[in-house]
Order: sequence, then structure tokens, then C-alpha cells
Amino acid sequence: MIHSIENEHLKIGVNTKGAELCSILSKHNNKEYLWQANPAFWAFHSPNLFPVVGNCTDNKILTEGVEYPMPRHGFARHSEFKLIESLPQSLVFSLEFSEETLAVYPFKFRFQVSYRLKETELEVCFEVINIDTKAILFSLGAHPAFNVPLSQNQTYEDYYIEFEGEDKLEKELFNSRGFFTGQREPVETEDRKLCLNRALFNDGALVFKKLNSRSVALKSFRSTDSVQLNFKDFNSLGIWAVPGAPFVCIEPWLGYADKAGDIQEFKNKEGIISLDVDNTFFASYTITIN
Repeated sequence: MIHSIENEHLKIGVNTKGAELCSILSKHNNKEYLWQANPAFWAFHSPNLFPVVGNCTDNKILTEGVEYPMPRHGFARHSEFKLIESLPQSLVFSLEFSEETLAVYPFKFRFQVSYRLKETELEVCFEVINIDTKAILFSLGAHPAFNVPLSQNQTYEDYYIEFEGEDKLEKELFNSRGFFTGQREPVETEDRKLCLNRALFNDGALVFKKLNSRSVALKSFRSTDSVQLNFKDFNSLGIWAVPGAPFVCIEPWLGYADKAGDIQEFKNKEGIISLDVDNTFFASYTITIN
């Protein structure tokens, strides 16, 4: 079910399945900024990644010697959330542990996703609440996809991603199964700009684990229209698209795919967060339409 909120600038829609953002519509130009999940390319808009980010070895996690099945990017994006708060300019969704989740993830949790509008900015907040009797382990991430081009008279190659700082970008390399090899490769930028082209993602996502910037903007050389993401609470960024598809994903992450090799204990997985009993973990990012 889709729930909507709006202000004088923007109208957004969120699906209870996955608590997934599915529309960002500007009231000024009646333009849709979010990718509309054409299944011919990629059937998601902006999935929320929990309790893992990326691929797990053999599609499993191992905790205290027991293996549990775990799909790519976790189960939250496939789960039905409850709408627990609806106000004119904010929505809050919640997913709580169940017998089904305990069968694949042996931790008792509450995962809440909130959306708040403020002028031309949308804030997306994640809260993970430990309601277990032991520490819980998880990763999380965002995966919003934006239409490229944003105007009919433009091309994919007219667009670029501009980084806040002077980052020397090095992407992590994957093997053929989508696991990190531990190797890196430089990614060329010019004046803080990563130019988009149809071949950029032929080898998969660009994953930057070491990044000084905490803000990037999707811009065009041929217009002033842009989308800015601020992700102060996230230390890594993924950038991805299906090769040839008219969108780009800009993905703040706290967590990663597994490294190539044998399955390891979940607590030792890179990027895993440990949250003590009765504690809450909070992270947020913002999308601003300019």
C-alpha cells in the first residue's frame, strides 16, 4: 500500500512493502525524480538494506556456528512494514522480529524507517532498536535510484556526480560472484566530477569504502536541475546502474558484501554493527531537490 505526504514543494510516496520510497515529485515542474521501477531494467525504486548490505557467501550468514539463509541486501526490502505514524509531512514505518525473521536472522529487533519533508528536502531516518536479551548484529544501507536524464532533451552522458570534497576515488574490485577481492582501482574524476556514461557500470557497482565527502550531487551540464544527497552518518558510498538503464543509484552504506572466500562468523563480517541490549542505533540521510 502506498502512503503519501506533501508540502508546497514536494510530494512523496512510500510503499509499506520494504518501507520503500517510490516517488519524489516536484510540484514546481511536475517532474518525477525517483526511478519508477521499470522491471525491464530494475524493479525497485529505493530499497532499504537490512540486516546486510550486498552479497553473503553462499547466501548465508553464520552466527555462533549456525548457518542461516540470507538474501542479497537482506530481507527488509521484501518485508511488509507497519505504518505506525502518519502526519501531514512525516511517515514512520516499523518492522519487528517474528518467527519468520528468527528463522533467517536470530536476533530480536525493531527496524524503523521515517520520512520527513522540510521545504525541498526529504530526510530519511533509520532506527534499529535492540529488544533482545543479547547484543544484535547488523548492517544497513540506502539504495535510492534517480531518473537520468531528468529532461527529455538531455542524454545520460550530460550528467555527472559531483563530490563535496577533493576525493581520490578508488573503487573496490569484485570477483565474478560479486564478492570483494581486496583490490582497488582508481576512478577518474575531473574537478570533483564523476561523469556518467553507459559503460561506467559494466563491471558492477562503484563502491567507495574510503571517502572524505559526505555529500554528493547529481547534476547536468545542460541544466541547473540537480539532486543532492547528504549522508553524514554513513562512511561509504555505492554508485550503480544496470548498464544501459536510464537511472543511477546513489547509495549511502554502513556495511559491505562479503570478501571472497569461505563463510565467516557474522560478528567478524566487515562493516557489522553490534548494538547492546536496550540500545537504539540511529542514522539518517537527506535528499534535496534543487
